[in-house]
Amino acid sequence: MTHVYNDPATFKDDVIRGFALAYPRYVQRVAGASGFVRAGGPLEGKVSLVIGGGSGHFPSYNGVVGTGFADACVLGDLFASPSAEQVYRIGRAANGGAGVVLSFGNYAGDRLNFAVAADRLRAEGIDTRIVFVTDDIASADPAEQVKRRGIAGTFTVYKLGGAAAETGASLDEVERVMNAANAATFSFGVAFDGCTMPGADEPLFHVEPGQMDFGLGIHGEPGISSAPWMPATELAATLVEKVLAERPAGVSGRAAVLLNGLGATKYEELFVLWGDVAALLEQAGVVLVDPEVGELVTSLDMAGCSLSVTWLDEELESYWVAPAETPAFRRGVAVVNERFTERRTVLDDVAEAKVDAASEESRRAAEVVRRAVRALNDTVEQHRDYLGQIDAVAGDGDHGIGMSRGSTAAAEAAEQTEGGVQTVLTAAGAAFGDKAGGTSGILWGLLLDGVGSSLGNVEAVTPARVAAAVRESATNLKAFSKAELGDKTMLDALFPFVDALSSGVEAGQPLAEAWKSAAQVCVTSAEETSSLTPKIGRARPLAERSVGTPDPGAVSMGLIVTAIGDVLATPAS
Repeated sequence: MTHVYNDPATFKDDVIRGFALAYPRYVQRVAGASGFVRAGGPLEGKVSLVIGGGSGHFPSYNGVVGTGFADACVLGDLFASPSAEQVYRIGRAANGGAGVVLSFGNYAGDRLNFAVAADRLRAEGIDTRIVFVTDDIASADPAEQVKRRGIAGTFTVYKLGGAAAETGASLDEVERVMNAANAATFSFGVAFDGCTMPGADEPLFHVEPGQMDFGLGIHGEPGISSAPWMPATELAATLVEKVLAERPAGVSGRAAVLLNGLGATKYEELFVLWGDVAALLEQAGVVLVDPEVGELVTSLDMAGCSLSVTWLDEELESYWVAPAETPAFRRGVAVVNERFTERRTVLDDVAEAKVDAASEESRRAAEVVRRAVRALNDTVEQHRDYLGQIDAVAGDGDHGIGMSRGSTAAAEAAEQTEGGVQTVLTAAGAAFGDKAGGTSGILWGLLLDGVGSSLGNVEAVTPARVAAAVRESATNLKAFSKAELGDKTMLDALFPFVDALSSGVEAGQPLAEAWKSAAQVCVTSAEETSSLTPKIGRARPLAERSVGTPDPGAVSMGLIVTAIGDVLATPAS
């Protein structure tokens, strides 16, 4: 249980405030951003390593900002990817002129948001690379390593990359080292019970008494298989066997090994387990190089642990044993490389968006847009708990919370923005993506912005143009997300809606009538996702558990288009 909090909605912001006050020696905040750069600002001429993801994993990510490790971090809300806007702001602030590496665990929301941020940084002339970590062997077969999640092995990959950057390695070299480290890192975990979000009465999932769940995630996801409780010697044998089964051919046998606690499994228990793990690894010919036992990548108060092995060559080992000094991890005596003698000013200014002139007709239509976005927010708030419950079946249970944050921000932005349809929808989309974070945040942000861009601020908003704008935005969204119909995502409800809306409009129906009929199709299509197995996203490793439950993104899509249909059918007062 998370006992200490104020408002659950501000938990991450409160954490950031307190952390900044506790460790000013190491970090400084970036105005308007959820994250930190090294105290003093970026080092001129040094490659900057920016790491990030959802909060709730301390000491990842803010706990390892410092000499010999990360140059900056960006934090999303609990277990949710930071928004593209937040990643962009932190990456821009951390740039020392030699390029930026953005690194994170392999989750759909992180990949989408970091990719958009990277494009923005490159557009400003900042050479930006992306390295995502795929160490979780339980989440995909060896032949599909690119689909694996990033769990505690992220710690090692970040450490090696940060140490390489500290030596003065070039951007190409840091990227190469981190990719090599990722390819050599393998993790497997066990859960004893789930974690509890601030303000929640129950954990995101429970492990049955007398059982253990193997193959856990670090976002409150349950394991992929269960087994009866076993003593530490047997548990150690299971973890070691799983990880060593993927030992690459030709490795030296020297390895960086982590036994990571997830928050509620304390150090004494980890030391008991480590005694057996270390003995088994040594029996298998593994040479332990400065192993780490403790809480390195947690999941709030989750009970469980994971074993990570990174196979070292001479170069990787030199970076693993290199000194580091951060708030939560210290090794040796770390000093800033003498090659870097100047610091840049932390950039925290962002250009204001240009507001285009709008016709009176578009301004009147924008009033309908504002009512529609308010209705979107109202229906999300009404169904927030339900959306979280169905998301927790095979995911991390945060869909309702994330949609709530995003839709609330979108409604506020729409209300406060003057102008035509495009201007209002663009503001709503940007706010949605920034505050929601995660996969849903960026997808809904892009969807709203795309519809607005297609409709513009000048032309009349006719039924045909609305249908065409929704189709164009949905098509672009599908290309961006790289999801396919049948993957069990929001697209499985969105495209039936798009097709039905277009058919109704082409048949001459008024927009409100065509939209209402299409919304019914959307809701039905969302419920029909119950029979599908997820092929992407956090639910994919637990695909069988998902069968029988509709996709939460598809369900929220159905709820939202239904609510908007009610607005279209109701004349303005």
